[in-house]
Amino acid sequence: MRNSILAGLVFIVVVLASNSLFVIKETEKAVMLQFGELVSESIAPGLHLKLPWVQTVRIFDARIQTEDSNPERFLTLEQKALEVDSYAKWRIVDEGQFYVSTRGSAITAGNLLASRINDGLRDQIGARNLQEVVAGERDQLMLDLTTDLNITTAADIGIEVIDVRVKRIDLPDDVRSSVYERMITERNREAQEIRSRGDELAIGIIADADRQATIFEAEAYRDAEKARGEGDARATSVYAEAYSKDPEFFAFTRSMSSYRETFSSKADVFLLDPDSDYFKYLKNGTTAP
Repeated sequence: MRNSILAGLVFIVVVLASNSLFVIKETEKAVMLQFGELVSESIAPGLHLKLPWVQTVRIFDARIQTEDSNPERFLTLEQKALEVDSYAKWRIVDEGQFYVSTRGSAITAGNLLASRINDGLRDQIGARNLQEVVAGERDQLMLDLTTDLNITTAADIGIEVIDVRVKRIDLPDDVRSSVYERMITERNREAQEIRSRGDELAIGIIADADRQATIFEAEAYRDAEKARGEGDARATSVYAEAYSKDPEFFAFTRSMSSYRETFSSKADVFLLDPDSDYFKYLKNGTTAP
């Protein structure tokens, strides 16, 4: 009988201890409720006591969590539709407000955050054109959105938005073809402009090359004529100098050269006076007195 009573007391102590003691890990946050009302909003990690069956503890994951939103359609500043697929990283910073706003449900918190992200993306994308959204100001857009969200999420939901990122930006299927056609047309126009500028430069280069070639040819012809004139002058000077030394011999050589050219063709016929001075070097092989 005594052992049964002792066993019963031990059982009661164990039950009371299991319902009175609780542990909060470093990766967790918790709030304490008494008859369903919030009595402690922040409980530090470690071993704690509570009133059994009167107080209850709700424990939440304090680590960074991810909210992966469904793709949504937004309009840019120039009213071009985009399908944006985004996600957000968040964590609990106010356990009490988190419990009040979501009843401690991370799914509810994610849904509330996703709704605010969509509203923020609609505002941020609507203030920018397509180029800025896709490439030019994409990082700044995410930074502005994160900053704007954190102004209200801590006070309203009890969470902090660490980062918002866009995984993918696509054109809707119903406008993708027309946008691609406009892009192709624009690229063809730019290519044609580049070709036109290239043709213009080519014409200028060819004209300059032709002008320089003409100048080079003219200068070369001038130099050639100058060299030819100097050669002719030098030859004339040499001939004159030679003639002055022996005029008779010079006349003889010129006559021989004339004979050679004159009688080179057997078909030619000449009627000349034998006593002509033209034949004076052929009469007796001696020079005329």
